[in-house]
Amino acid sequence: MSKVLAGKTIAICGTRKTEEMRTLVEKQGGKAVIRSLQGTVFLAKEELKPGIESVIKQGADWVILTTGIGTDTLIESAEEFNLGEAFMDILSNARIASRGYKTFLALKKLGIQPDVSDEDGTVRDLISKLEDKEFYGKRVIVQLHGENAPALIQFLNDRGADVLPLLPYKHTPPEPETVETLFHEMKQEKVHAVCFTTAIQVHAFFKLAAEWGRKEELQHLFHQHVLAVAVGKVTAEALKEEGVERILAPTIERMGAMIMELSHFMKKQSTH
Repeated sequence: MSKVLAGKTIAICGTRKTEEMRTLVEKQGGKAVIRSLQGTVFLAKEELKPGIESVIKQGADWVILTTGIGTDTLIESAEEFNLGEAFMDILSNARIASRGYKTFLALKKLGIQPDVSDEDGTVRDLISKLEDKEFYGKRVIVQLHGENAPALIQFLNDRGADVLPLLPYKHTPPEPETVETLFHEMKQEKVHAVCFTTAIQVHAFFKLAAEWGRKEELQHLFHQHVLAVAVGKVTAEALKEEGVERILAPTIERMGAMIMELSHFMKKQSTH
């Protein structure tokens, strides 16, 4: 394999599969630095118990699941509370909407085929697929992820649904030192590309930069020297929202595909 990333340093902003990504970068001759911008994801299982009990007691007409890890966490938590069977019963009898391929795979593992699923991993697309469904007076469970999905909740409330949100895990802000380090590396041109694996990482980075009065400087760095790389559409959309115009994203939304896309891009650049 040609060492197309030789002499390049790539910052990885995720918290998951970071070592696999580091190995991929190194195989291509590059250097990877892990600069996690997501903070710790922690599962608030005890806080989930009343919600799960309420779902089982009152039932659900619809269950909307927005992440694979969230779907798995709800089921694992229900099992820990000895409510696994009753919770699966609710899932089997309700209509299911799912966002994102990981959620789809988590449901497939359980033998559940969603009634509605998005095409591009966005909440916006999922909402468009739910437009023609009847929600008035229906009880709808919504699994949220780390951040609330206000557009989805608003849509359901406007349709007269009785909404119960469940938040199986939360995100904490990144360490300011990590953000400061990455900013400095970008400024010194020590980092050639920054790989984002979730929209949350993008927003966290720009939020701190804005608090420090350096948001425009960060936008300029991405415009001039540093390539912003997104794992997929949702993350790329977040970068656009933060004013980044030069964005690289693979067509297959996987971390490995993102590193390969970056290698192809760097190879093309070096031959120009």
